[in-house]
Amino acid sequence: MRFPDLFSSRDASRTAALQWIAKQTVEGLTAGRHRSPHKGSSVEFKEHRPYVPGDELRNIDWRAFGKSDRLYIREFEEETNLRCTLLVDRSGSMRYAGSRALQLNGSGASTGNSAGSSIGNRKQDYATSVAAAIAYMMLSSQDAVGLMTFDDHIDESLPPRTTPSHLQAMLKVLAGSSRGGETDLGTVIRQAMSKLPRRSLVVLISDGLGDAESLGRSLASLRAQRQEVVFLQVLDPDEVDFPFSDRIEFRDLEDADQKEVIDSRQIRERYLESLKRHNATIEAACRRNRVDHALLTTDTPVVESLARFVTLRRGGGVSGTLDRTSSLAGASNKR
Repeated sequence: MRFPDLFSSRDASRTAALQWIAKQTVEGLTAGRHRSPHKGSSVEFKEHRPYVPGDELRNIDWRAFGKSDRLYIREFEEETNLRCTLLVDRSGSMRYAGSRALQLNGSGASTGNSAGSSIGNRKQDYATSVAAAIAYMMLSSQDAVGLMTFDDHIDESLPPRTTPSHLQAMLKVLAGSSRGGETDLGTVIRQAMSKLPRRSLVVLISDGLGDAESLGRSLASLRAQRQEVVFLQVLDPDEVDFPFSDRIEFRDLEDADQKEVIDSRQIRERYLESLKRHNATIEAACRRNRVDHALLTTDTPVVESLARFVTLRRGGGVSGTLDRTSSLAGASNKR
């Protein structure tokens, strides 16, 4: 898989033009655009502190000395590149391809997928496109990006790097086969924590269809590690709207032996109420732990969703969640 296979040249240009600014201090490896917890000598002044023997004389603020007759050192905010790790769900539920899975490409023409003719309609394909777009955006800004794929455990892992060839390595992993088993996001996140860089950005890309309470506890643990966290929840429109109206066979994508024929009209109301409670639990956990959460549906072009989300973050951040309507309209909605 190559990046042009996922995105048109126009979408690639739009993606490269985006800049994901970290909302909290980060630790990186080279000078960049994001604030670091370390102090250095960049152009942004931070504070004065009293001079102590051994300090560099060139850092003395002589104007402050002239006013106070005391020696002070000027300290500056060091800027650094961002290190981002993408956690991409490859569990069985991500293989769902809905009944209305025709999507629009960047020009507005129906293609049958999110960004080009070579990928399918599954949530997993959409998540792959989202991950690829974020990786391309980060690398275009000379930020480091890494990848972890998972189902019931961390499957493959690539550490954050900034080299252009790293994108192809990530796409190769994303294009690889997966077992498609069950997953517990809480358990997976706990496994990932020991491998994550300090004070970095963690982007979780998943449908979030699991134990919402366990997920909330793990998000809190990530934040306690001083990680900046974003949760991009990918759902098919069928899962959001439940448009079925006949007797239909439902199969468990994470357990091939589980299937049942039901009258969809009889369970629609209960299903939608259950989904509402589930997502409300996730949203509350994200607000409580200051995690940006966006619900992305696979009928919206990937680059369009990503551009709107980044714009909202640059404008002050997403307070807790983007609902489906606001993600399409480009405005956040507090619930």
